[in-house]
Amino acid sequence: MGRGRQKAKHTKIARELKAYSPDVNYAALERELGHPDPDDQYVDKWADQYADEDEDELEKA
Repeated sequence: MGRGRQKAKHTKIARELKAYSPDVNYAALERELGHPDPDDQYVDKWADQYADEDEDELEKA
């Protein structure tokens, strides 16, 4: 019971990890990372194109 058995176990685990491919829900991952859904009804599509009135007043003052 020495290095041979330990190395065999590590080799077995390495093969299992190499063959492991989990199911990934890319849509949920994209939402979690903050990429907005283009069909989301609550996203203001025009918010970046026009300045808010409050920001204009602050710039003038």
